[in-house]
Amino acid sequence: MIGFLKSAPAIERLPVHEIDPEYKRLRRQVFAGIFLGYAAYYLVRNNLAIAIPDILKVHPEYSKAALGTALTGSSLAYGVSKFLMGSISDRSNPRYFLPLGLLLSASIIAATGLFKGIFASLTLLLVLQTLNGWVQGMGWPACGKTMVHWFSTNERGTVVSVWNTAHNVGGGLVSMFAGLGVLIFADWGATFYFNAIVAAGVALLALVLLRDTPQSCGLPPIEEHRNDYPPAYSEAHERNFTFRQIFLEHVLNNKYLWAIAVANAFMYFVRYGVVNWIPTYLQMHKGFSFQQSNVGWTLYEFAAIPGTIACGWVSDKVFKSRRAPATILFMGLTLVAVVVYWLNINGPLWIDYVALISIGFLIYGPIMLIGLHALDLVPKKAAGTAAGFTGFFGYVFGSAIAGTGVGWIADHWGWNGVFITMVVCCVLTIVFSAMTLGHTQTRV
Repeated sequence: MIGFLKSAPAIERLPVHEIDPEYKRLRRQVFAGIFLGYAAYYLVRNNLAIAIPDILKVHPEYSKAALGTALTGSSLAYGVSKFLMGSISDRSNPRYFLPLGLLLSASIIAATGLFKGIFASLTLLLVLQTLNGWVQGMGWPACGKTMVHWFSTNERGTVVSVWNTAHNVGGGLVSMFAGLGVLIFADWGATFYFNAIVAAGVALLALVLLRDTPQSCGLPPIEEHRNDYPPAYSEAHERNFTFRQIFLEHVLNNKYLWAIAVANAFMYFVRYGVVNWIPTYLQMHKGFSFQQSNVGWTLYEFAAIPGTIACGWVSDKVFKSRRAPATILFMGLTLVAVVVYWLNINGPLWIDYVALISIGFLIYGPIMLIGLHALDLVPKKAAGTAAGFTGFFGYVFGSAIAGTGVGWIADHWGWNGVFITMVVCCVLTIVFSAMTLGHTQTRV
């Protein structure tokens, strides 16, 4: 591994009177670093989807499905990378790991927009999008490692829920920056390279803000500082593991981790099965306008911000940092909202909007909790791999399948078949999450 990426060593502990104020300052600082950094990852993730109408104008010989293969390649690569990069991040310094991935992604996206000859080759476009998906996988694990080292178990639900809204912020800003870039440069390629410029600037800011572990800054472990020890906590939580130990001792033989990983796949199918098909369902099936379906999309995404925070708060305060009960509660309500969306066949648009707001509000919290639950199920030094493992299932077996799967089901069994499938996925998410209710202690 490149030397500068390695996890920083512990240094001599600061004097007692300096520890609390320094902890408070650095916790605010590293949280700002991972929030801004992860939001910026989304500025350079889905640019192709925004640019597809312009690409089709220049290359009318392409079909939407053909360009969609590049999106699929990105999604699959991201899912695999999130898992593998997680294991690397567990032995790396997030201060460098996160900005490096963001700079690499920004470089790929900038090149895509600047050199339009790339679009003359679908193969080259697929390769670049797949490569971008791969380096995008460096974002979440670095953030997960940072959170488990700087925030203790009993506060982590609220902290992670607030941080998780970063992807909604970034996802909302990506089109705004793209539009601004096109306006400034009078070039649709700015959809790519203007966002890349902004993301690169944020990467440099994250480099300034982020730190590795508290011990590398002369501070005690967060559990000691807050007197908030998870069950069975020991010094083993603070030592580095080999790749073999991480995979074989803490991930692949962890039945609870497998359960929430499978739950994540079903949950991602519902998430992307709804959002990716809002325009098609509302416009082609229900006869609403392009603008009306866009409003539905926006309501769905921004409802996630308060919903995610509320879910994290419920898991911490109501269920005492137990993640499964909150996941089951919110997914049960998601099921109800999906049924309302389904049964409003001939009803007014406002009911569809209410259903979409409800689904967006409810489903992003459990998605956040699955990642957080993975962090709770393993020692801190295996956190990145655990989060990557659940993310792999979500994107490869959930998101990627929802893209073509929903379309195939709609073609063969209609939208009733689609909604029946999503209801079943909600139920299966609840079932597999319930399998972790017996978990009582963090593995060592």
